[in-house]
Amino acid sequence: MPRQSEPPAQSDDPAAEEAHLAANLRRMRQEARLTLDQLATLSGVSRAMISKIERGVSVPTATVLGKLAGALKVSLSHLLGRFQPREPQLIRREDQSIFRDPKTGFQRRALSPLFADGAVDVAFNCLPAGRAVSFPPHHAGVEEYLVVQEGTLKVVLEDRSFSVSAGDTLFFPSHCGHEFRNETNEQVSFLIVIDDRSRR
Repeated sequence: MPRQSEPPAQSDDPAAEEAHLAANLRRMRQEARLTLDQLATLSGVSRAMISKIERGVSVPTATVLGKLAGALKVSLSHLLGRFQPREPQLIRREDQSIFRDPKTGFQRRALSPLFADGAVDVAFNCLPAGRAVSFPPHHAGVEEYLVVQEGTLKVVLEDRSFSVSAGDTLFFPSHCGHEFRNETNEQVSFLIVIDDRSRR
């Protein structure tokens, strides 16, 4: 039986991560000069849900988080992380931002430092057995490189699907809806490099 990879570290404080997400979302919405109603219209997420996330009352699913990031034209890491100076960085595991989808158990750990002018985002992901997580389209110019570390992941891009096994790499422009499915009995772990060419 193949070894099941460890999930992202649990030593961080989930409440602190949620509070940081709440503050980031509120700040980015205000910087974009959007009201709650306007962001709701742009994202397709209800005003009530956005308000709950901003107040730290509710943890969004990955799909909801993706819709909000898309509406604000930022990456998930921008919503979850903290900007760093552009200099050599050693980011300890315990200092890496982690998002946990309360519905699917999907976990995303940000590996790359987050720069205000950054166009590249690297994340380590774990998807439990029998689970699926979907993301709405990113804005034009965003491309993803996916590498499965352990297990087999089914990636669905609109009307196309790919079976990506350990060691395989999948490249795709992500201006379309995309879904990650684990149809196996083992956890799947995979890396994603997101390249936002529009930020160059």
